[in-house]
Amino acid sequence: MRDMTVGKPLPLIMKFALPLLISNFFQQLYSISDILLVGHLLGVKALAAVGAAAPIFFFLVMACIGFTNGLTVIAAQSFGAKNFEKLRRSVVTATFLSFSFTIIFSLSVYFLMDRILILMNLPQEIFKDTKDFLQILCYGVIMIVCFNFLSGLMRALGDSKTPLYFLIFTTLLNIVFNVIFIYFCKMGVRGSSLGTVTAMSVSVFACLFYIKKHFTVLLPHKQDLVIRWNFCKQHLIIALPMAVQFSIIALGSAITQTICNKFGFVTIAAMTAAMRIEQVAGQPMVSLGIVMSTYVAQNYGAGKIARLRRGVLQCSIVSFAASLFLAMLVFVFGREIVDVFVPKEQPELVGEIISLARTYLKISVVFYFFLGQIFIFRNSCQGMGNSVSPMVSSIVELLMRAFAAIYLTKIFGFVGLCFASPLAWIGGALVVAVGYFRTIIKISKKIKKKRDNSCGY
Repeated sequence: MRDMTVGKPLPLIMKFALPLLISNFFQQLYSISDILLVGHLLGVKALAAVGAAAPIFFFLVMACIGFTNGLTVIAAQSFGAKNFEKLRRSVVTATFLSFSFTIIFSLSVYFLMDRILILMNLPQEIFKDTKDFLQILCYGVIMIVCFNFLSGLMRALGDSKTPLYFLIFTTLLNIVFNVIFIYFCKMGVRGSSLGTVTAMSVSVFACLFYIKKHFTVLLPHKQDLVIRWNFCKQHLIIALPMAVQFSIIALGSAITQTICNKFGFVTIAAMTAAMRIEQVAGQPMVSLGIVMSTYVAQNYGAGKIARLRRGVLQCSIVSFAASLFLAMLVFVFGREIVDVFVPKEQPELVGEIISLARTYLKISVVFYFFLGQIFIFRNSCQGMGNSVSPMVSSIVELLMRAFAAIYLTKIFGFVGLCFASPLAWIGGALVVAVGYFRTIIKISKKIKKKRDNSCGY
């Protein structure tokens, strides 16, 4: 466990971020291994099927993870305030709420699967494979959410290394199970989703065993095993807007995918490869954002607002430098990186897929700065309990993404689709940055007023 309310902010943040960065790279490797195995073992259409399924699964998982991440905010604040009784009660409450939400939400998506795929203009050539892939994942989404929830609890207490070790273990298991189910058992795209669920299930039980042995501060006492509805309400006030926020982000991706599907499975395959590269490139910024959620929550709970602001500023500068470096890297070596993801079974399609993927990357990399600032300010707001500004930011992202996907594609075709993410990042970053500074000003005024009253002014 790490107390982030003492010590120099930037070295502390970077030390905490490094395991997260490695962890997030393995998280992407987890996803990339699926794409590589499916693409190279099953072909372009299978790759397109998994790519078309990604926004729906992303929507499902992001809503659940957004909800569970919101539930861990009070746990981090309680740890920062050294209120361990409240921390244990928060764990019990968060566990109950996360299980309830995840089961209801995943079942709803499962039974609406056909209608969703039809609404997304999914090509008939890949309809069945996409549906098979998603149905198995719906069965196992509870395990995926449990793994992220348990990792979030460990990070809330300042431990970013242990979740990394479990993620590495899970990634290796995923690759092994994917090879077994896809190559040896000949299960097609269903083998990929079954491998993911199986690997995650093993890791969840390993996490539970580890927490029971090494994180006794999280283990509830008998008197903590009571569901208090007022306390549930406090968690839901933070968690529900975060679930909506994450869902809105995923919904934007679904809209983009729906328009992309109209261009055919070759374009879908190209976008699948490009998006995986973009997700890997964005991991340093994602990691810094996750750190800020814990850092800000602990310092907010301890009442150290000046320290909180200093850490956010320093982290924002680092994020800008990282976004600039990564943009240059993707811009220069984009072709070579894309080539790794493209199946070679149909040589006549390879050139077109690479060309489309490079076009997308050349446009999006210019705007990585805004993406980095979104992660910094959004997580900082959430760490202070402000979930409204991030939600409004997500709505703006959705509207900007939908505008580009629906209207700009009519004018510029595929190039218009490439501007969907950059426009969303610009709008979202501006909104959440304003929300952060307004929250800081409000808190500072409240502290000043309290100090003046205590001095008898």
